[in-house]
Amino acid sequence: MRVQQMRPKVSPNGCNNMTSKQILIVEDERPIREMIEVREAEDCRAARAALADRRPDLMLIDWMLPDTSGLELTRSLKRERDTRDLPVILLTARAEEGDKVAGLDGGADDYMTKPFSPRELVARVNAVLRRSGSQDESERVQFDQLTLDRAGHRVMVGARTVPLGPTEYRLLEFFMTHPERVYSREQLLDRVWGGNVYVEERTIDVHVRRLRKALEDFGYDRLVQTVRGAGYRFSARPEA
Repeated sequence: MRVQQMRPKVSPNGCNNMTSKQILIVEDERPIREMIEVREAEDCRAARAALADRRPDLMLIDWMLPDTSGLELTRSLKRERDTRDLPVILLTARAEEGDKVAGLDGGADDYMTKPFSPRELVARVNAVLRRSGSQDESERVQFDQLTLDRAGHRVMVGARTVPLGPTEYRLLEFFMTHPERVYSREQLLDRVWGGNVYVEERTIDVHVRRLRKALEDFGYDRLVQTVRGAGYRFSARPEA
């Protein structure tokens, strides 16, 4: 299986809603992969690492893959809490009605029969993104007056910008989108840094301290709480 992170090269009519979107493609046919700019991964394990590294906005999955079925991969993604809402388009040469029904029943949001043009691919992706709400969903995450603007990649308190480094930004983004739950250092390493990056667990503490320091002047450092013996959580409730 070849799994790739991509951004589209094509832009029909000069308009492309996909330019700021992350799309993961699972496809073993080079001509289809070459429609788009990609980062490659070699197998299913690498696919999981890519998902852990950064959740895409949509996945394109080929049905017939060398080592597993794209339909089975789709089904497994839809069974998992973290990926069940992730839009999926199945790509396949299977054109029978029964195959299309099986693909859609298996969790695919759309079904494209090969061969297809780059223009159709982009149109289908944009349509699925619109239906799924991925274009606008959670562009801003707010906690009281603390606002994380994903589109602008910045954090604000009112009209004031919170100065954050890139790692502190990713850490805060994860905390704000996963509040009221305790995460161990190992879990934070996997979810924020990615499963294919080696970072020592004590590095988490360093970045948490930096994040708290940046939020301190705005009165929000209290939201990043240490849970002794367990890890960290993001919460407006008083620390136990």
